[in-house]
Amino acid sequence: MKKSRFLLPLLLMAMLQFSCRTDDEIIYSEQETLPDTVKTDTIVPPAERWQPVGMYVLCEGNMGSNKCTLDYLDLSVNPPVYNRNIYSERNPQAVKELGDVGNDVEIYGSRLWMVINCSNKVEVATADDCRRLGKIDIANCRSLAFHDGYAYVSSFYGPLLDPEDLEVGTIFKIDTLTLQKVDSVFVGWQPEEMAVVDGKLYVANSGGYRDPDYDHTLSIIDLETFREERRMDIGLNPHRVRADRQGKLWVTTRGDYYTIPPRLYCLKPDEKGNMQVDNVMDLAVSDLCIVGDSLYFYGSQWSEITMSNTVGYGIINTSTQELHDAPFASQLPRIQMPYAIMVHPDTRDVFLMDAKNYVSSGELFCLSPDGVLKWSVKTGDIPGHACFLMRRTEE
Repeated sequence: MKKSRFLLPLLLMAMLQFSCRTDDEIIYSEQETLPDTVKTDTIVPPAERWQPVGMYVLCEGNMGSNKCTLDYLDLSVNPPVYNRNIYSERNPQAVKELGDVGNDVEIYGSRLWMVINCSNKVEVATADDCRRLGKIDIANCRSLAFHDGYAYVSSFYGPLLDPEDLEVGTIFKIDTLTLQKVDSVFVGWQPEEMAVVDGKLYVANSGGYRDPDYDHTLSIIDLETFREERRMDIGLNPHRVRADRQGKLWVTTRGDYYTIPPRLYCLKPDEKGNMQVDNVMDLAVSDLCIVGDSLYFYGSQWSEITMSNTVGYGIINTSTQELHDAPFASQLPRIQMPYAIMVHPDTRDVFLMDAKNYVSSGELFCLSPDGVLKWSVKTGDIPGHACFLMRRTEE
């Protein structure tokens, strides 16, 4: 009996300690209120009264560190509030939180989709409050595209083929309601970004694992049959693929980092609807954002010869294909390593993401259309991808 009296208090103390440790494992988000100067008059009337009420920022985290995080810029309040690392707090049951290396983030309908590359999964959450709905297991997943109720995910994973026993890539088709994979198709080597134009999915086959024998093709997939129709030649090591509102495609290539430089390709359909190269620009474009008839970009060009980066910014008129200087280029000295760009569809404020030294907190810069710095804020490690949360406002 004496032993029982002593065992009960000890058991209760052990349970209490375990409970405390569990509570401590929840990582709470951090909030930072931004200056009032973030508010800007609308330059472009909102289309159908859909307006951005927030922006999700997916921070990659250094590979192998399991530090991918999700930040959120709340634009629905004045002054706006920046929330760092919201996923863990809103999903305390998620093991290891988001995982290792965020590679893409998009909103489709009422759901937020996040590609977590090295954790081999696509996370899906509610778009309005980031509550986890499920995940899709996809090996070495890279980028997202959406069309008619389906998500398309590019993956470096496929069957082993020569040369050197490397795998060709795969595009997975996913039902956005059930989160089930319903089909797949093999494409070229190491596919990156994708874009949909007139019922066709265009896929950039980079061949990034095959240095120096990079791929140089776009796979063209008919979405009705979900079969590859053909491949078209493009520059060496293609990466980004974006469509403008005129139905043209803008494709970036990275070259070989030695003698073949990066370029920007503009493709437009011919009289039969087949995409053809219309213009080639000798520009290094690392990331781009198309808003209206303006293509905003930054380019960070690495040279293996000089072992250094050359950084530039610009704006291209997608109708005339004319290149213009970017007012926000004046902020170049403030930014250590630009890593992504987003542009507000109404105010034309420019958001530049700075990865800094890749192993510590990054920084998000907000610049007015004329290039004036409005504010900057600390982010998670390597802020590299972003999307706007849109909401229909009252007429």
